[in-house]
Amino acid sequence: MNGEEEFFDAVTEAHQKVTGMIDLDTSKNNRIGKIGERPSQENGIQKHRTSLPAPMFSRSDFSVWTILKKCVGLELSKITMPIAFNEPLSFLQRITEYMEHVYLIHRASCQPQPLERMQSVAAFAVSAVASQWERTGKPFNPLLGETYELIREDLGFRFISEQVSHHPPISAFHSEGLNHDFLFHGSIYPKLKFWGKSVEAEPRGTITLELLKHNEAYTWTNPTCCVHNVIIGKLWIEQYGTVEILNHRTGHKCVLHFKPCGLFGKELHKVEGHIQDKNKKKLFVIYGKWTECLWGIDPVSYESFKKQERRGDHLRKAKLDDSSGKADSDVADDVPVAQETVQVIPGSKLLWRINTRPPNSAQMYNFTSFTVSLNELETGMEKTLPPTDCRLRPDIRGMENGNMDLASQEKERLEEKQREARRERAREEAEWQTRWFYPGNNPYTGTPDWLYAGDYFERNFSDCPDIY
Repeated sequence: MNGEEEFFDAVTEAHQKVTGMIDLDTSKNNRIGKIGERPSQENGIQKHRTSLPAPMFSRSDFSVWTILKKCVGLELSKITMPIAFNEPLSFLQRITEYMEHVYLIHRASCQPQPLERMQSVAAFAVSAVASQWERTGKPFNPLLGETYELIREDLGFRFISEQVSHHPPISAFHSEGLNHDFLFHGSIYPKLKFWGKSVEAEPRGTITLELLKHNEAYTWTNPTCCVHNVIIGKLWIEQYGTVEILNHRTGHKCVLHFKPCGLFGKELHKVEGHIQDKNKKKLFVIYGKWTECLWGIDPVSYESFKKQERRGDHLRKAKLDDSSGKADSDVADDVPVAQETVQVIPGSKLLWRINTRPPNSAQMYNFTSFTVSLNELETGMEKTLPPTDCRLRPDIRGMENGNMDLASQEKERLEEKQREARRERAREEAEWQTRWFYPGNNPYTGTPDWLYAGDYFERNFSDCPDIY
């Protein structure tokens, strides 16, 4: 877009429309805030909240076309979006959702054979994107210097992330097992583009998992995520692309194909792939859905089953009319009908199954139970957190509490504060200094990466910037 001011005016107008639609009865918000409060500890085990303080608001009356019609083909991370698009989490917290199924890493670390370890690592890579199912809200863009930490003793890990660059937006993260069994780290550069009826997110950046006991490192990148019908119709999500996971010590590789929806939705959510050794011999076949479960079986049994299936397959091959001439902005993409659940081949091994979501998930932005707890601010936590932790962001906190007017105002204030800080650095010819990560090369792929500098959990936060 040539005129940023013109777009900013459109965004401001949209903000006013959104806040005008929302019930801002603060007494109601206070009543709702009692729901899901964290129970007291039992037997020394920390319990986490099970609900958000306030339910999500309806987006059904908000026309996003007034905002997005000038943005076709643009990179959305450079555009200020109204709060109606958001969910009450920062992208740094969204990255932390990779850790929901961390038991798969612990399981991989305990496996004696490299093939078995790769099976668990592959399951973890698929599980890391499972929380995106039906998540149509956009996380808040992290501010430069924003951080997020999470320590889960019950799950055996701690996690730290930092927004290390604003243009381009880069989020770096580092996690480690509390039993010193793994390191999990990477940097994500999400490229978002609007294509008329859909928004596509390509999560560039390398993800690395190190199993310390086995002196092994695995690297991969995530599949592309696409949200359909952002203008009209019901929103729906698909993931597609090929994910290759490489064991840099043994040469084992897992190739996973996240299938695009296809005609009639037959391929929706499907994942298929295989594990091969360094000589490219196929050792194990993997299949399932990233929204449900993942199974595996030996290649001989898999091929035998597929041959029998083809012999008995008399499905008609329908000839379909080409409907590509429909106007992009006027016709919604049909929401694919979910096919029957994964057909399990006899003799298969279950690698992973998704956690059941809480019964009130639809009123909480389709969050999982793990996600609900991510922005929880426990009593006394402010004293130990750095001032940059996104639990302390007033716009996210306002949205979580149901105060959309406050959230919109704070979001605009924080973005302007960030712009002013950038102008000030330009005047002083000063470079931004990251605090917990530094630029370098991935030790296994040699590609550019952001590496953890250490010492975060020493909790010396005296030189942290004032970004809120």
